Amino acid sequence: MVLQRFSWPYGGRSATFCGSFTGWRECPMGLVGAVFQVVFDLPPGVYQYRFLVDGVWRCDETKPFVRDEYGLISNEVLVENNVQPVVQPEPSIRGTNMDKGTILKTMPPEPSSQNPSMQIAVIRHVVSGILLHNTIYDVVPLSSKLTVLDTQLPVKQAFKIMHDEGLALVPLWDDRQGTITGMLTASDFVLILRKLQRNIQVIGNEEPISAWKEAKLQFYGGPDGAAMQRRPLIHVKDSDNLVDVALTIIRNEISSVPIFKCMADSSGVPFLNLATLQGILKFLCSKLQEEAEGCSLLHNQLLSIPIGTWSPHTGRSSSRQLRTLLLSSPLNTCLDILLQDRVSSIPIVDDNGSLRDVYSLSDIMALAKNDVYARIELEQVTVQNALDVQYQVHGRRQCHTCLQTSTLLEVLEGLSIPGVRRLVVIEQSTRFVEGIISLRDVFTFLLG
Repeated sequence: MVLQRFSWPYGGRSATFCGSFTGWRECPMGLVGAVFQVVFDLPPGVYQYRFLVDGVWRCDETKPFVRDEYGLISNEVLVENNVQPVVQPEPSIRGTNMDKGTILKTMPPEPSSQNPSMQIAVIRHVVSGILLHNTIYDVVPLSSKLTVLDTQLPVKQAFKIMHDEGLALVPLWDDRQGTITGMLTASDFVLILRKLQRNIQVIGNEEPISAWKEAKLQFYGGPDGAAMQRRPLIHVKDSDNLVDVALTIIRNEISSVPIFKCMADSSGVPFLNLATLQGILKFLCSKLQEEAEGCSLLHNQLLSIPIGTWSPHTGRSSSRQLRTLLLSSPLNTCLDILLQDRVSSIPIVDDNGSLRDVYSLSDIMALAKNDVYARIELEQVTVQNALDVQYQVHGRRQCHTCLQTSTLLEVLEGLSIPGVRRLVVIEQSTRFVEGIISLRDVFTFLLG
């Protein structure tokens, strides 16, 4: 970090300062002699800034300046590590000669008039500041119910517990190693189920979870299965900042990650909790309430923000193809997409493309109730059949949706509700599926 002084030596009754690193929010300047000044501790880089003197936006014409694509003029400074220490200015420099300052015809954009690229830069700056200065320990509840399964528990019993508790994944405890060594997920249930449906006996119902994990390496690990087995568990520490935790989840394409304690305590258990993007987003939303005025992008509609996965008919580009399925589609097709595309859910539509429901990978756990999976032929099951089983077990549910005219703030608040991992974007009158916004989409966008 480098101490950088910004000064306005051309007089005036009052002066404030704003820059690209303040999110273009005004900061007060102190008067030293006849010079207004303010000092910031900045990382090396190039920054733009302006002064508001007696209610008029000005730039210092004796310093480098730039004009952006919208014609807005700002001073520019290159902050380097080898700069000289900050020194106090001579009080008499330039006195009150206001002629050296260039009066700007346009002031820095208000939230409603900021250009999109500036709005995105501002919110990313604010979000990064919040997430970098808080750790995952600040987010996770200190006391909460958390299910952990022993690796020696029979697989059949484990999946029944997951269904009864409404869990899509659980940490696995290895008593011999005295720590968490892996996760059992809905994907594991799908993989076992599909092997059984093809008369491939992967493991017996009474075999422990550890036996399934070894069999999984043999079936899906490829020729280098032994190397996969040696791969350490993906985890974070309770002292890790929220940016690092979010990126760990995103880059590894997982829904949650175990949190380990940095320091051992009297319990002797290093595992603290699970970190999720939703937990981080809920914390972020509470902090953004304090910054809402400076983050004008929060009040922009989705149709103007490059976020999410979109249907080609909307004319919007996205890095991932939007997939939808009909109610009559085979469940196997749905599971193929979920596993191969590494997505957690697929919008289910009728013949007109209107949203009927969302099938999530975790919904497959409904087949674990009363061993339903043992009495069906997976090849003959449709998405409608699978949803009917889900309704019988849990009742009908609400599809969480939004519109292209919904604001970014509304989307963030919607996704921070417990249990909501994505919002389906629909056309209001027809419920035609236009896109989908997931937690992963949100953090990929906000972290740039």
